[in-house]
This record gives sequence, C-alpha cells and structure tokens, in this order.
Amino acid sequence: MHINFASVELKQTAFRIDGVFLPVADTSSQPIYFVEVQFQKDNEFYARLFSEIFLYLRLYAPTTDWRAVVIFPRRSLEPTQVQPYRVLLESQLVTRLYLNELGEVTEHSLGVGIIKLVVVNKKQTPLLVKSLITKTRSEVSDKALQKKVLDLIETIVVYKLPRISRQELIKMFGLGNFDIKTTRIYEEVRDEIIEEVRDEIIEEVRDEVRQEQTLEVVMRLLRRRIGNLSPQLQERISQLSIEQLENLAEALLDFSTEGDLVVWLQQNLTQA
Repeated sequence: MHINFASVELKQTAFRIDGVFLPVADTSSQPIYFVEVQFQKDNEFYARLFSEIFLYLRLYAPTTDWRAVVIFPRRSLEPTQVQPYRVLLESQLVTRLYLNELGEVTEHSLGVGIIKLVVVNKKQTPLLVKSLITKTRSEVSDKALQKKVLDLIETIVVYKLPRISRQELIKMFGLGNFDIKTTRIYEEVRDEIIEEVRDEIIEEVRDEVRQEQTLEVVMRLLRRRIGNLSPQLQERISQLSIEQLENLAEALLDFSTEGDLVVWLQQNLTQA
C-alpha cells in the first residue's frame, strides 16, 4: 500500500457556536454542552460543528467532559456523508434530535416546543402558540423572563407568518385571559398609536396656527382695500378654509367696494 505524506498548513476560519452551556462553579463535574440548531441543508455542517468544538477545546482548555446536542427539524436535513464523523456521531458524546419525531416531548417541554414552533406548518402554528403561551404563564413565574419568552414566541410567529395582520396577532396572543399588555407587540402598537395621535395633533395645531395667521393677513388687506367690515362679514370670512382664504387674498386685489367682497363670498362659500 502506497501512502503519500505531506505537511499541510491549515488556515483558521472564524467559527461561531450557537450555544455553549458551561457548568457552574459548584457543579464543575458536569460536562460542557455545545448546542447547534440546523434548519437548512448543509453538507458541511458536521465538518464545521466538530471544527468549532475542537477549536473551543484548544483555546479554552477545559478540564471537564463535553457533549454536543444537534437539533434538526427533520432527518432529511441532516447531512448524509458522515463517514469521517461516524465514530463521534455514534458515541455518547453527540445527541441528535429531530423535532418532527419528538411527539409528546414537545407537549411537555416549553423549550423544545418553542424550537418546534419554527418548523411546524402554518395551520398548526396557532394551536402550538396557544399551548406555549399557557405553558409560559404557568411555568415561568419571573415576570421579566416571562416577557422575554413571550417576545421570542411572537418573533417566531411574525417570522413564520409575515403577512399576519396586527388584529390576528393580537387575537392569537389574546387567548383566554392572557394579558396582551405584557408582550412586545402591544408596546409597539401602543407606541404607534401614540405616535399617530401626536402627529395628528401637531398637524392640526399647525393648520390652526396657519389658518389664524392667514385670516389675520386677509382681514388686514381687506381693511386697507375696502375699509372696516361688518361683524357679519367678518364671521363669514372666519369660516373659510385656508385654501379659500388664500384665494380671497388674491381676489381682493380687484375689490373696490364691500359689494365685491359679498359677491365673492356668495360664489365661494358654496365651495367651503
């Protein structure tokens, strides 16, 4: 058998591990867990995964055991060419999970259920969301953490159903006596409404100020052109819109008597 020997230089690539769970100080005998979630077909997935793990072990030199947990939506997304990694994959070091095969596990585990939410079809999504919301409320007592979990569920729903309406989303999260005010979507909707109302108020104030200023200018020009106006005429002019006041400011240049103003108002008030 002929074997070629060569010294090979390897260029290190930057890697990023989805999750690394380290044992706390008083449980240092527990293993380090590397968690990877793979939702796309990638024939180089295992090559990258084990490179990441062993690079981590080299850089940080832990003294405890390690385990790897790989999560796939379904088996069809797992690479098929695994011969170089077969020993590792068949050992107790690596656990592979396929979400569509977990069955009742997802019904009892909040964490696994949230992961499964990413891969279930659109018809199953509302029912699973209802279950996850119920579990979050009953199992997560810390209000800050509960809000983060609900935000995560909501983010996944919006990602899966990009065309879902605000009303549908609120309805989905408003199941039972669930408090929609605890979710990020409520805060966003509330902020949007506040912003819209504020913009409307600002615009109305601007229009009102503009109308008052325009009315003041028109009244001053009319007094210069045809003299003081009767209270009745002043009242009728004050009812004009900004556009009509601007038109009146242009038309009054041709006025010579109060009668000209009366005729103009008769012709234009019907357009108010």
